[in-house]
Amino acid sequence: MEQGMFLDKYVAEIQNLTAVLRDAYRRLDENTDDEALHDLRIAVRRIRSLLGPLGSLPENQALREAAAEVGRLTTPTRDLEVLIAELDQRGYSALADGRRKLLQAEYRDIVQAPELQRLFAELKQWPAAFARSDLGGDSPELKRIIGKALNRQVRKLYAGVTDAEFDRHKLRILVKRTRYITDAFPSLSPLPAVATTSLKKAQSALGGWHDHYQWCLRGQQEVDLEPLVKGWSKAQKEELKAAEAALKKLANTLPSEHAMNK
Repeated sequence: MEQGMFLDKYVAEIQNLTAVLRDAYRRLDENTDDEALHDLRIAVRRIRSLLGPLGSLPENQALREAAAEVGRLTTPTRDLEVLIAELDQRGYSALADGRRKLLQAEYRDIVQAPELQRLFAELKQWPAAFARSDLGGDSPELKRIIGKALNRQVRKLYAGVTDAEFDRHKLRILVKRTRYITDAFPSLSPLPAVATTSLKKAQSALGGWHDHYQWCLRGQQEVDLEPLVKGWSKAQKEELKAAEAALKKLANTLPSEHAMNK
């Protein structure tokens, strides 16, 4: 009974996220608010986190690929949104306004993109396909495989966080993925509550550093951003220090390899 409830909840969660995704898509199409793309991306990210542990399941492959394509499609536009918000906040309204036309054009491109239509089509047929799969019945394998994937992800995170030479860009992605898969399956996560809190703080700190890093790169390519590069560069260094401190705290809360093997 418990396993059946878990299975039903798993399928229902993806269906609920599909509804959230459609609503965000509608808002993006109608251009009703500034959070539509952000909400759309979060829905896609959560869907990917739910599908990730079952990556070897053939019935999940097409949906996983479609969701990944939408993630890649929308990333540059989300980066532009964040840049415009930064310019507004710093009082560079003219620079922000000059990029809003491009942003609106990119919104239209996303709404019309075949990648999104493919994702909606895959989401529509996924429940039936999953139900026919080896894991689509009331099988304890579903929990076992997901739990195993969570443990594997936490092991990767522990190895990355405790390695001072581990590339911080790759570590940022590792922190994000661990947080999202943990959020997707909190009851199966080996992380204690304190580690989950530290994980969120580390993600936020690394995100701030990464934003400033990206803005510095854009400043080298877009001449009108050049006056901001010095300040961004200084902030980038400060954000990296904050991120390193957050990572140190995170490392102290993670279960060790020895503890994971008990």
